[in-house]
Amino acid sequence: MNKLTVLDWVALVLLVVGGLNWGLSALGWNFVALLGEGLARIIYLVVGLAAVYVAVMMSKYSRR
Repeated sequence: MNKLTVLDWVALVLLVVGGLNWGLSALGWNFVALLGEGLARIIYLVVGLAAVYVAVMMSKYSRR
């Protein structure tokens, strides 16, 4: 079984943080938006890139 790399862990943590923010925003608390529009856009972009990375990573691991 392959171990996760540091990049894998960072991407997974970003996805968890992004998912929690989405869940909280459904309840009316969007913590990322509180950081300001410019920084929020960067965080959303990084979380989106992490999602793409994890999707590719998971397809790679599912083939083994």
